[in-house]
Amino acid sequence: MKAVFMGLGYIGLPTAAVAASKGISVVGVDVNPAVVRTVNQGSIHIVEPDLAALVRQVAEAGTLRASLTPEEADAFFIVVPTPFKQNHRADISFVESATRMVIPFLRQGNLFIIESTSPVLTTEKMADLIFKERPGLQENLYIAYCPERVLPGNVLYELKHNDRVIGGLNPESADKAAEFYSRFVTGALHKTNARTAEMCKLAENSSRDVQIAFANELSMICKNTGINVWDLIDLANKHPRVNILQPGCGVGGHCIAVDPWFIVSDFTEQAQIIKRAREINDYKADWCANQVLAACEDFTRKADKEPVVACMGLAFKPDIDDLRESPAKYIASRIISEAQADVLAVEPNIKSHNAFKVTEYREAYYQADIIVWLVRHKEFVSMPIDDNKVEFDFCGVRR
Repeated sequence: MKAVFMGLGYIGLPTAAVAASKGISVVGVDVNPAVVRTVNQGSIHIVEPDLAALVRQVAEAGTLRASLTPEEADAFFIVVPTPFKQNHRADISFVESATRMVIPFLRQGNLFIIESTSPVLTTEKMADLIFKERPGLQENLYIAYCPERVLPGNVLYELKHNDRVIGGLNPESADKAAEFYSRFVTGALHKTNARTAEMCKLAENSSRDVQIAFANELSMICKNTGINVWDLIDLANKHPRVNILQPGCGVGGHCIAVDPWFIVSDFTEQAQIIKRAREINDYKADWCANQVLAACEDFTRKADKEPVVACMGLAFKPDIDDLRESPAKYIASRIISEAQADVLAVEPNIKSHNAFKVTEYREAYYQADIIVWLVRHKEFVSMPIDDNKVEFDFCGVRR
C-alpha cells in the first residue's frame, strides 16, 4: 500500500506519520520546500507531543518521505487548509489546487479522500473536476470524505483512538476508505454518504462554538455584576444535567473559529444561533482588548507614566505553538497598536515571530505593571501573585 498525503501541516504530517508507522509507504507533499527538507531530515516544523520521535522513526525506516510533487500511489489524501474569505465564505481553492495536482497520477482502483474541513458538496465538486479531466476513471475510482477529529496537543493518540465518520460518494467508496483507516484507527468507523460527513464535521464544531459562546457571554455578564465566573460555573455544573464550558478570550484555531461560517454563509436564514455564537466569540476578543486599553489609560492617569503590559500567550489554546485565528494574538496586536504603553508579547511555545518581539514569560511578568492572561499555558499556572500588579485573567490562570 502506497499513499500520498497532500499537505504536511498540523493534521497532514501526524496522519502521514501514523500511517507510515503501520507499514504504509507514504509520500508527504507540501508546497513549502523548507517543510519538505525538514521532514526528510526526520524533523518536524510544528509543536506536537511525541510527533518528533515518530517522524524520525518513519523517516529513518524509509516509510515516510516528503516531496514537492505527488506521484503514483494507491491512495491520495487531501489535507490542506480551508480558510474563509472576507465575506466568510469558504475558500476551497487549496483543496481544488491539491486535487488538480494529483489528477495526472490517479489510476483505476485508486482511493481519493478529502480530510480538509469543507462545505457540503465539496467532495462532489472535486469528483466532477476529476472526472471532467479523466472521464475514464468514473467507473472505478473510490472517492470519500473523512474529516479529522483531533485535539492539538493530543493528536497522535486521537488519530488512533477516536471514531471516524467516513462519507463515500457511494457505498463502495465508503467501504474502501474504511478499509484504509482500519489499518491504524482503533475507534469505530461510521460509514455514511459524503454530504452527511461534510455536514457532520461542521455541526460538531458549530455545536462547540455555541457552547463556548454561552460561557463567554456569561463571563461578560459576571464582570458587570462583580461575580467570579469561575466559581459560578463550578457551582452551576454541580447540577446533574448542566455542563457549562470554561470561558476564554475568544475562539481560535483552524476549526471552531472557521467552520461555523461555512454553514452560515450557505444557510443564512436558517443558521441564526450558529451565526450569533460566532459573533459573540469574535466580540469577546474585542471586549477583552477594550478592558486592557481602559486599564492602561487609568494607570497613566494615576501613575503619571505609561504602563508596561505583558500579553501572556499568543496561541489559540494552551501548550501549543499554533497561532491560527488566535484571539490572543488579535488582542495583543490591538494593545500594541492602540495602547499608550510598553507592550511585551509572551508565547513560551515559539522562539520568534515575524510580527511580535517575543519576551521570556518570567522576565515579562516581573517587568510588567499590567498582566493580561490570554492563554492558560502550563508555565503560567504556577506564577506567583503580585498584588502590586493589575491582572486580567481571561483564561482562568488564577481560577
